[in-house]
Amino acid sequence: MTTPLNERRLANAIRVLAVDAVQQANSGHPGAPMGMAEIAEVLWRQFLRHNPANPNWPNRDRFVLSNGHGSMLQYALLHLSGYDVSVDDLKQFRQLHSKTPGHPEYGYTAGVETTTGPLGQGIANAVGFAIAEKTLAAQFNRDELNVVDHFTYCFMGDGCLMEGISHEVCSLAGTLQLGKLIAYYDDNGISIDGEVEGWFSDDTQKRFEAYGWHVVKVDGHDTEALHAATVAAQADTKRPSLIICKTVIGLGSPNKQGKEECHGAPLGVPEIELVRDTLTWTDEPFVVPADVYEAWDARPRGIIQEKEWNTLFEQYKAQYPELASELQRRLNGDLPADFAARADQYIRDVNTKAETIASRKASQNALQMFGPQLPELLGGSADLAGSNLTIWKGCEGIQDNPAGNYIHYGVREFGMTAIANGIALHGGFIPYVATFLIFMEYARNAVRMGALMKQRVIHVYTHDSIGLGEDGPTHQPIEQLASLRGTPNLNTWRPADTVESAIAWKSALERKDGPTALVFSRQNLPHLVRTDAQIADAAKGGYVLAAEQGELKAIIIATGSEVDLAMQAYSQLSGVRVVSMPCAEEFMRQDAAYREAVLPASIRARVAVEASHVDYWWKFVGLDGKVIGMSTFGESAPAKELFKYFGITTEAVVAAVEELVAR
Repeated sequence: MTTPLNERRLANAIRVLAVDAVQQANSGHPGAPMGMAEIAEVLWRQFLRHNPANPNWPNRDRFVLSNGHGSMLQYALLHLSGYDVSVDDLKQFRQLHSKTPGHPEYGYTAGVETTTGPLGQGIANAVGFAIAEKTLAAQFNRDELNVVDHFTYCFMGDGCLMEGISHEVCSLAGTLQLGKLIAYYDDNGISIDGEVEGWFSDDTQKRFEAYGWHVVKVDGHDTEALHAATVAAQADTKRPSLIICKTVIGLGSPNKQGKEECHGAPLGVPEIELVRDTLTWTDEPFVVPADVYEAWDARPRGIIQEKEWNTLFEQYKAQYPELASELQRRLNGDLPADFAARADQYIRDVNTKAETIASRKASQNALQMFGPQLPELLGGSADLAGSNLTIWKGCEGIQDNPAGNYIHYGVREFGMTAIANGIALHGGFIPYVATFLIFMEYARNAVRMGALMKQRVIHVYTHDSIGLGEDGPTHQPIEQLASLRGTPNLNTWRPADTVESAIAWKSALERKDGPTALVFSRQNLPHLVRTDAQIADAAKGGYVLAAEQGELKAIIIATGSEVDLAMQAYSQLSGVRVVSMPCAEEFMRQDAAYREAVLPASIRARVAVEASHVDYWWKFVGLDGKVIGMSTFGESAPAKELFKYFGITTEAVVAAVEELVAR
């Protein structure tokens, strides 16, 4: 191991800040920051292009801490290199509303590119960053004016590699030849339960070589070897790189290094005193010498790097003004100025056309309309494009053309969704991804992470109910809609026909503060007649589709394919209105007056009908209402037989309304 004394001292600054902050919080993971200190020092001081004075500089390198439990490593790096993370912030590690939460959280801390913690998703996000960089570069770079040109670096640990998502995304990264993705694996052999060789004996080098990665093994405490490995990784432009770094977890702790004891608990004051002796660090807790700060400060170099890029971009703007304007628009996340007007006209045209088609087909029609207007759309499906109908006539796969707009993800629902989060975080794209609604379960935690970060990702889910029929209960979603609707920050649309499908797509595209799930049917759905006012109200998530004749006595609430069923019941009843509620989250954001106008509190006779789990709808019908839907798994049979077997019928709705009104 060869590490110059001054570099070791700079790495030790990370170690002492990490152990001090974890001790003060009496909670956290000191082992990873201590073991990865040299790796971090080499990358952040010698390679990473970033400007702490402007954390959102578009062409900065992206850094992801996939082993997010070691968050104090990232906070120490941000503090030392000059970001807006103070000593007081470090002292507030893991405390309420601090800039230094238990795991890195996007939006809380300047310099944190993504929220990490659920292992494996950080490397998946990093793959998304790398895809976005490569595709955006192919679309915009011209004549040596490489205005999109940065690396994506990722730290990860044993847990990230044990999680199955790492296989999904790293396999795809190799196939897509993401040469600007460089990952550092902290190979310390320790996890919470102890030495991992008893449950993790993979040959990681061969595994990643099989994926098509450039792989090198180094001593993770040898700064010269780390430097050389990073140079070699940058030089390999055709393959992503994995640098396997053999390290000692908790290095510097005489009694706990190399053991699981330092993985996820404070070292304790006596041991920290020994750490200081071992590292010859004489300063008090949270005190860093001025010369160490000076050596770490990345602001002077970062300001120069950003100025150089600004000069390059001015040259680019002069030669390609339209491209420059388009790139800035996309990086800002703005839609074209005429998008809303054109989308509204399309919705009116769809209403006039009055087609009876599956809502998944209506979705594809909407994509065919919006796609040519929105070059930022970067779509994909988990090997179900022919069923999800996510490919429109202008789609071109990035595996064939790096400047394309479609990703064939293969059967990788979880990886696909986490990659999409990374693409959205990078900027310049609106990613949409697709699978059957039932297989949302494979991707569930990535859907949650995108919602936690409020990212504009569009999840297309088709085959939305027992209406898919003969494939049976393994493929028929029951509880998935309730799960999606219970996710904070996520909008879930289940449209009833072509008009609501177009409205749902427009809403998802315009929304900047969170993801959207668009849930579509396999079976054909009839067109429902609407006025212009009803079309406008449909965008509010819930609206009166069929008004009562005479005194209002009962309300039927329905979504998706069951709206037509509700309308059939309506034709047999009096004093009833039908409320279509394609997006309950959007409806609940409306003011109280609008919600009262649609669902008057005085009307307690309410029936909700949806071919999904019944539990979600009690919040709208009350305990004295009725919900017609599913409380068991499905069966294998044609759709019409299933709806009759499970009692999701016009007759059932009529009977439920009549019973409530008679009370």
